[in-house]
Amino acid sequence: MTTHTATAGRSHALVLATAGFAVNFWAWALLSPLGPTYKELLGLSPLEVSILVAVPVIVGSLGRIVLGALTDRYGGRLMFAVASLLGVVPTVFLAFAQSYPALLVGGLVLGLTGATFAIGVPYVNAWFPPERRGLALGIFGMGNIGTAISGFATPQIATSFGRPAPFFVVAAALVLVGLAFLAIGRDAPGTQPATEPFLTRFLAAARLRTTRELAGLYALTFGGFVAFGVYLPLYLKAAYGLTTTTDAAARAAGFVLLATLARPLGGWLADRAGGERVLSAALGSVVVCAITVSFAPVMPLATTGFLAMAAALGLGNGAVFALLGRAVPGRMVGSATGVVGAAGGLGGFLPPIVMGLIFQATGSYAVGLMLLATMAFGAFVYCWFILRTRQQIQPLT
Repeated sequence: MTTHTATAGRSHALVLATAGFAVNFWAWALLSPLGPTYKELLGLSPLEVSILVAVPVIVGSLGRIVLGALTDRYGGRLMFAVASLLGVVPTVFLAFAQSYPALLVGGLVLGLTGATFAIGVPYVNAWFPPERRGLALGIFGMGNIGTAISGFATPQIATSFGRPAPFFVVAAALVLVGLAFLAIGRDAPGTQPATEPFLTRFLAAARLRTTRELAGLYALTFGGFVAFGVYLPLYLKAAYGLTTTTDAAARAAGFVLLATLARPLGGWLADRAGGERVLSAALGSVVVCAITVSFAPVMPLATTGFLAMAAALGLGNGAVFALLGRAVPGRMVGSATGVVGAAGGLGGFLPPIVMGLIFQATGSYAVGLMLLATMAFGAFVYCWFILRTRQQIQPLT
């Protein structure tokens, strides 16, 4: 393969994977911006709304373990197509759901779309050499913008054309993604399918010291991103009295957008300065920002704090997978991504529920935000004094 052909193939694969990831993430985040609407229509409590928006997150998290391992076996092209087309079913079902149990069931199956992250990482990783994987995976990670698209577009489409409309729009987009992968997608040349049984590959990936460390760090950085992406509209409405459909949803989408744009920068910096240093700086910034916003300061200061936190979380996300792409053997990247990605998704599942419980009990979010600051500080200490001192993470058993 010539250099020009290889470059074109890499660019084509990266664009297709990023677009597919964005559409699947829009599907994954459909319920969050409509949470206040369902709260009013069905008379739900704050805890019930928190559970509703968190259900797709937990399924998308655990599903990454399975889809990552299946990608090692069958390749990213086929798995992306199958997962996208299967995601059409719960999306259409939710368009007609009229009760809280039906919404929970639909959200449960919809979580599959969030698991596609574990397909895209090994798919993109196989196309690029180690010294370019940080930036490439960071660009792929910009598919997180699907959450921002959902925050901006879903309420507007629902208001203009009726509540079922955004579900039909996303279902059509998922069909297009699935067909595009089948028609023009292809796996990287030389990709060898894994032959070991699923459990063997999963346990081998989970035993790597690199996998365990990055899983913990990603649980905080990506978990924080997901948690604020789904819960920030409710927080802003309660703390600052903003209208959820317009101002609060737009601010939450801006948070997601900034974190998304910062992700490739985090990968690029990790390629050059070292992922450990980038992660340490990001985690330190999260500590400061979480403490600041916990006091519910005036809106300009709160906005600055949340936006700075978004940028820090995005940089951290990019650095994590820059490290993983270099440290984990190629045949295990899908399985390791499944483990790390699942930890990140689980990190996003618990905070909305905890925040809902804390607010219901105290009428304030301060305790929850201080808990975030405490966890970020612990992760910063580990990253700075342990990971950084190794200079680079190696796949240790």
